[in-house]
Amino acid sequence: MLEAVDSTLASLGSSARQSVYYHLKKKFDISRDQIPGRIEDFDRGLEQIFGVGTRFLEVLMMKKLYEEMGSKGKILRLDQRKEFKFVDYIKAAQSTYSKMKKT
Repeated sequence: MLEAVDSTLASLGSSARQSVYYHLKKKFDISRDQIPGRIEDFDRGLEQIFGVGTRFLEVLMMKKLYEEMGSKGKILRLDQRKEFKFVDYIKAAQSTYSKMKKT
């Protein structure tokens, strides 16, 4: 999860990535390491920082997560024609990852 977030934010540039993490910590009390456990808060923080641009970043994060996990069991398919909920997608990924680790 954090790799997908890092990669997506890095696509904005190193300074922008650092700035997003800074604002998440300063304004929303969310450190980088807390993101996987506070995905709803992270999503709300992104929405307050980026507004409607958040959806673009979320799609990039989901694509990256799919690239990382999709090949390990053909999971987490993303149909861009359908409405999605970022938080639900991430929770499904976390659940699937937990199940994969147990087997």
